[in-house]
Formats: sequence, structure tokens, C-alpha cells
Amino acid sequence: MGKKKRGKVKTVLLIIACVIVALAVGVFALLKMTFLKSFPKLTGEPEIGKWYNVAVEGTQSSDGSEWHGIFKKGTENKVVVYFFGGGVSITPETSESGTIFYATTMQAQDFVAEGGIGSNAENNPFKDWSFIVIPYATGDFHSGTGVYAGNKTVYHTGYSNYAAFVEQIKPYVGEPDTLLVTGFSAGGFGTSLLADDVIDRFPSAENITVCVDSSLLLYDGWHETAVNLWQSPKEISDRLTTDNLVLDSLTALHEKRGDSVKILFDCSYRDDTLMQYQSYINTGKMDKTKALGDQFQADLSEMVAGLQENIPGVGIYIWNYGEDPETHNTQHTIISGNVFDKLEDGVSVAEWIYAAVNGDVQTHGLALLGQ
Repeated sequence: MGKKKRGKVKTVLLIIACVIVALAVGVFALLKMTFLKSFPKLTGEPEIGKWYNVAVEGTQSSDGSEWHGIFKKGTENKVVVYFFGGGVSITPETSESGTIFYATTMQAQDFVAEGGIGSNAENNPFKDWSFIVIPYATGDFHSGTGVYAGNKTVYHTGYSNYAAFVEQIKPYVGEPDTLLVTGFSAGGFGTSLLADDVIDRFPSAENITVCVDSSLLLYDGWHETAVNLWQSPKEISDRLTTDNLVLDSLTALHEKRGDSVKILFDCSYRDDTLMQYQSYINTGKMDKTKALGDQFQADLSEMVAGLQENIPGVGIYIWNYGEDPETHNTQHTIISGNVFDKLEDGVSVAEWIYAAVNGDVQTHGLALLGQ
């Protein structure tokens, strides 16, 4: 090979190496902004509008590793208590299967707080509120206090984590006059289970809204799971009397609090993630077919009817986003991502929630359920 040809080969190889390095740097930078993002630890007084990682003594993820809360102090005397999602364990087998069924560690959770309802977008009506964010790594809908000791040890201590964090962070938010309790997926289930508990921890709040995002699973064993596996507090597990955990919990919340709490529920009409978990509950196998979408749509229609019957004045938002052209199955969850998209009746989920906060509880999207 001649010198000129060798020189050209070296040049090409150098260019390729530079491209690879540039791509690697770009990927790393993207990861640092998303999955590898970590907020600074809170020490001393928090800066307004800055996100923090809050260490809480005695807390742990399901595998015994570090757990932390996430906090941002706002300028308004209003607070969002925001529960993250990430799957669920309902039996000893699913507990031991770990990440197949639920998030087992805090990995890749911090960056989620800055998206959707927690974002600094100019059109976000909640951007100046304080946020108390409850990450999820315990598989128990944030409601457990127990330790499962089978072939491996699993800490279902979501309630213990949440309670310790909220009590530790409360001094930084003072006495808010307005409270929004919300969460997506497993965090939506957690919202329904823990909203009453959250409200008790903020007695100064007179304007209270509870919003459950994308949380419907039918299972006859909810009460047994809450008592024996998660070891949830009795006041939580006692509410679970049917196969619909969210309907049971929100009905109990309304019966106790009445019209002093505005209750909202939203879901995509053929949620492709929830139907997979429902398929596992029913058959032992996760799947997402058109037939399963049909069944989910029917179950959701029945649930909405139950909410409307049990909770006069409930706000409903059924939406269609990310629909598969063949199965018509749809995206799971909305408040952590597409919360500002005007999906139904020219109204976004953020606008729908904010209207309820201000006393205008609305319903959108029932036509998707044939109602």
C-alpha cells in the first residue's frame, strides 16, 4: 500500500474515531440529562425553584438499597404531593421476580420529576407550586410497611418511606392553603390509597384536589395482598372490599371527606400497559392484544360508571393518545409527559386538573367509552 493510500485510510479511520467519540459524548450527555440525572442533595434551606434529592434515614428500596425523596420549593403557598409509578407485586412469586413486575431501585427516576406536571413550561399552571415527589421502588403502591422474606428479602416499605419523607420535608412548605394529591400508574393507585393520609398531614389546606392517573386493575386478592404481603396500615387495607382497589379507595375518601375534596380520574381508553398486568392477573401471562383492549375498554367503562354513581361530582377525563392502528390500544399514563396536549374537547389534562383546583370539575372523553 502506497504512502498516499495509507494516509487516506488513516484519515478515514480518524474521522470514524471522531464520529464515534462524538456520538459517545452525545449519548452520555443525553443519559446525564435523563436516566443518569441526579439532583443535588438538600442541605440547609432549599433555593426556590430548584429540585433536590432528599435523603431520609431508615428508608430503602425493595432490594435494600438507597431510597430518597425529591423536592422543589415553589413561590406559591400551594403543594403537590406526587406519587411515581413503576409496576406492582401482588404475590410472593412477583415479589421474588423483581424487575419483571416492578421498579426495584431508584435508578432513572429523578429526571421524571422535571417532566409533565412538574415541568417549568410557561403553560404549566403548577410550575410555581411546591412539589413533594414520592419515587417508587417498593412494588406496593406506596402502601407497605413490611418485609417479605422468601427465597430473597424484599422490602415492601413504600408507606414507611412516604410517611418519613413527608414529615421530614413539611417544615419547608409551611402551611399550604391548597393541596393537590396525584400520581400516575402505580402512583395513581398509591394516590387513591394514601390521599386521606396525605390530607391529614396538611391540615391547613382547605382547597384539596385528588387526581388518579391511569390506574385500573381488577383483582380479587387486593385485601389479602395489602394485609399479608405489603403489610399496609389497617386503615388502608380495610377499605379494599372488592376487586377494584381504586374504586374502593376513592369511594371511601368521598364518604369520609364529602365535597371538601374534589376527586378526579383519568385514563387512556385502551391502556396497553394496564391490560398487560390485567392479562397476567387473569392468565399468568402478560399480553396486549386487540381482544384484551376490548376487555379493558369495557372494564374502564364499568369503572367510570361506578365512580359516577358513588361520587357525585367526580371529574373524569378519558383520552386517546398513541393509538396502535391495528389493535387500537393506547399509551399508558399522561401527567408525567403529555399533560399539556389538548387530547379531548380542546382541553389538556393539565387544564382539566387546574380547573378542578379552581372549583370547576369537568368531564371529558366519555364518547371513547360509548357513553
